[in-house]
Amino acid sequence: MSGAGRNRHNGTGRNGAGRSEAGRNGAGRNGAGRSEAGRNGAGRSEAGRNGAGRSEAGRSEAGRNGKSDRDRRRPDQIGRKEHPAKRTDQRPPAVARPARQVAQHSILKMGRIKGEWMEIRLPDQLVGAPLSRITPFLPLAPKLVSKLLQSRGILVQGPNLRVHLFPREDRDYPSDWMELNILYEDEFTLVVYKPAGIEVHPSEKGQRRTLAHAVAAYYEMSGQDVRIRHIHRIDKDTTGPVLYAKNEFAHYQYDKAMREKNIERVYLALAEGQIEGERGTINRPIGQDRHHSTRRRVSETGDPAITHFEVVERLRDHTLVRLRLETGRTHQIRVHLSSLNHPLAGDGMYGGKRGFISRQALHGERLIWNHPWTGEKQNVKATLPEDFNDAINRLREE
Repeated sequence: MSGAGRNRHNGTGRNGAGRSEAGRNGAGRNGAGRSEAGRNGAGRSEAGRNGAGRSEAGRSEAGRNGKSDRDRRRPDQIGRKEHPAKRTDQRPPAVARPARQVAQHSILKMGRIKGEWMEIRLPDQLVGAPLSRITPFLPLAPKLVSKLLQSRGILVQGPNLRVHLFPREDRDYPSDWMELNILYEDEFTLVVYKPAGIEVHPSEKGQRRTLAHAVAAYYEMSGQDVRIRHIHRIDKDTTGPVLYAKNEFAHYQYDKAMREKNIERVYLALAEGQIEGERGTINRPIGQDRHHSTRRRVSETGDPAITHFEVVERLRDHTLVRLRLETGRTHQIRVHLSSLNHPLAGDGMYGGKRGFISRQALHGERLIWNHPWTGEKQNVKATLPEDFNDAINRLREE
């Protein structure tokens, strides 16, 4: 395996998000926490026993007003500091519950990875809190949190939280070794360069020699018991980076990022003819070609498809163009450029001529995403392959 382009980062502790607003304000302390018992010297109000700052008196008052706790504490109110009477005890401030949608990377910093576990140092306001108060601050899908709790995969040990994020998994593809160019790798993520002529995963039963089989071989050789989880695909004859999630947590985060269009994919393409304008957006829906099972075409009844482009260089009868996908339809760039009467050089399926290059002249130049835990931006660039570079140079010389 070639080590070229390998860039290994563990991302440990890289989180500038700090403590959440809720934690800083101690939002759990409100005026409702002063029960009649406390004022009469009983010394132990219901609010003191549960640490949440909500006395029986406060609850009954809410009932008389026809409002529940949820009505009185809308998500936009969580974290607002109220002004209760001065406390005379020495108890630490109560921990506020986060809103339903916790701001990712807000309070629990990425911890040390020890084998199959991540060990996180709890912030002071969460030390001693029950798991039910801690887990909402984890950037995990609710389904995964439930699964981990049932299997004792989330544990509190003093000031530390241990999360079973990296379990050993059965591989779901047989190994088929080939030399790989690893562009990036850490405990959550693998980015591999895909050469031309190989598919990302099998397109039919029993197919071998795909990138998935090669990644399975890499995991096996490097002692990683990890399933194959590709986040996106590129065509067989397109080159460029492919993103893989190495555990269930990262898979959820990357799938979510793809849906929310937070993973940026940038391509270089060599299009026939001179594209009009220096930059623009192609917004044309794409559907299946009813006359050809593997082709796609622009169709009013198709799925929304948006491609942004800018001209990089104008060559003889060709345009070198950089494109950014807003959506990810099959053959999207190829179909969109062909619909403008500027098919990719070498793309016979969509009208391109095979003169300067024997495949479609399309290359994934750059992949940009956020680390699934820390939120730190990651940026990987893939070098232009030799055949594509040769085609450009030939056009420059003529």
